[in-house]
Amino acid sequence: MRASKTVRRKTLSVKSRKTKDTEIHISGAEGLYEFSEIERITKNYFLRAMSHPKGMPDKVVITIEKIKQKPIIIPLLPVSTFQCNSPDEARKGMHKLLSGVGISKKAIQNGIRVVTFGTTMHGAALILNESGIRVEPDKRRGVRVSRLGIRKDSEKILSRRLRKEGINTTTVKEAIILASKVASCKGVVAELCISDDPDYTTGYVASKGLGYVRIPHIKQKGSPSGGRVFFIKERADVKRVIEYLERRPVIAGD
Repeated sequence: MRASKTVRRKTLSVKSRKTKDTEIHISGAEGLYEFSEIERITKNYFLRAMSHPKGMPDKVVITIEKIKQKPIIIPLLPVSTFQCNSPDEARKGMHKLLSGVGISKKAIQNGIRVVTFGTTMHGAALILNESGIRVEPDKRRGVRVSRLGIRKDSEKILSRRLRKEGINTTTVKEAIILASKVASCKGVVAELCISDDPDYTTGYVASKGLGYVRIPHIKQKGSPSGGRVFFIKERADVKRVIEYLERRPVIAGD
């Protein structure tokens, strides 16, 4: 599901004042489900799109696709929290976590720039972990992680674990599932994510070694900035990384 809204913005130049239509992303969701679940999930996705904090969309697209390739089973990342009380502390935490798994200072700086400044991308940026160069083919679209789900028994276990921490929400569960698929990709070193939801101020850093590390107060409440970055190995096959993240069906489960 993808919900969006078109707004008209004024642009100024030396000679004229023009207006330009811009599509703003409102909400998105995806999952792998059995056929019998489609009606319920479709309804849930629609209601979710129409009640988002970013406002009412004027376009909601729900796509249902039959997956013919058998999903592979991947492990769910363990969840922990990096305690901090301000965006400044959160930024120091991001640096510490990412540098600890081999991300260079330049790559970290470029990644933080992506998730804190400018227009929110539709997908994720790909940044080489040593040189810090962005290598995704389409800088506006980015790379969109797709075809992912979770085993029902694993989802129940995950919900119990999150409930104990008071964070058993759809937002958190979906982020953990997505991060688990990203971490299972051979070319990926780590992920950095800040939600573009103005009311959601907890981001995360994730990797196979770190697990899913929540970072509270990663931005000021009310800020619409956000984004996602995948730090990949310097000599990774970019096409294979994108193919896995966007096209390979996976089911997360312990």
